[in-house]
Amino acid sequence: MEKVRVGVIGCGVIGRVHLKCLSKNPSAEIVAVADIREEAAKEAASQFGVTKIYTSPDDLLSDPEVDAVILAFQTAGRTAVALKSFAHGKHVLVEKPVAMNAEEVKQMIASKGDLIAGCCSSRHRFLPSFQVVKSFLASNALGKIRLIRIRTAKPDEGPPKTTPPAWRLRRDLNGGGILMNWGCYDLDYLLALFDWKLKPKWVTANMWTVPPPFEPHVAPSSDAETHVAAFLLCDDGLTIAYERGEYMPTAPEDGWEIIGDKGSLRFRMIPERGKTVTFYEASTEAGVVQKVIWQGDETWDMVHEGVVNDFVQAVLERRSPATTLEQALIVQQITDAIYAAAEKGEPVCIQI
Repeated sequence: MEKVRVGVIGCGVIGRVHLKCLSKNPSAEIVAVADIREEAAKEAASQFGVTKIYTSPDDLLSDPEVDAVILAFQTAGRTAVALKSFAHGKHVLVEKPVAMNAEEVKQMIASKGDLIAGCCSSRHRFLPSFQVVKSFLASNALGKIRLIRIRTAKPDEGPPKTTPPAWRLRRDLNGGGILMNWGCYDLDYLLALFDWKLKPKWVTANMWTVPPPFEPHVAPSSDAETHVAAFLLCDDGLTIAYERGEYMPTAPEDGWEIIGDKGSLRFRMIPERGKTVTFYEASTEAGVVQKVIWQGDETWDMVHEGVVNDFVQAVLERRSPATTLEQALIVQQITDAIYAAAEKGEPVCIQI
């Protein structure tokens, strides 16, 4: 059987998730790992039986036995390594967010040539419920879509058991906070539901850093947002009300609602046991009739394995992965516009 020989750069938490997924894929062979922290690289290599260990991305990229790489380290610096990967003829799967800003994504697109390249922002689209929702929307059962509401509010859970990673809420290391970390998933999922034909044109937004009572719960020097709210307006009047937050002084909430003139659909993006997709149908005789159109169990393994398996198959089949760099650019352009609108305090035109 033909296999894709993969190197993983970055042996932290998500890097090891990638290694676990690759170890279960019969079409993949883990050739090498790299991390500037030698001990982390050695531990990951030992855990997954990898013989080649590098402490420099450049050394791994120079290895002729590596066909493809997964970039699983903090956002700042990933673009530079991606560009080097393309120069060495390697296919690339980039962790999310795809880059610090849209200009960096454009650099990657200009450099990849015929190589396969994708982004991990597609993770949640490998869940069965995604196809259920997508097919239902395509049936036009909701009629003309008027409003899409996405709200995830995660309350603070008290002092952390371990020190939070410094990069997660640092603008200089991650490009931003919750919008970069989770907004890329939300936007990727939303745009793919509509076959990437949804075109937001204007956005107004606001964002806030961690509330004072919870400042001791985040890493020192955290300066990025933990809460973002935005309204996005599309050409045809469709409006997207978007909110996501963590470390919040509020009750938990997590849900999507797509409202049309014939009914609405409610669901969650993340996996869960007993997950449901519910249709609220408008009826002249009965008002609003609730119908569960799908129920099933989903796991985080589906999320993580899906994106890795898709990338491996994309390399073998020489096809586009679930989220290409071109699609990731659209996600990043919308993200950049949300940041710009929040900074300016006025509506911003989204340049796509």
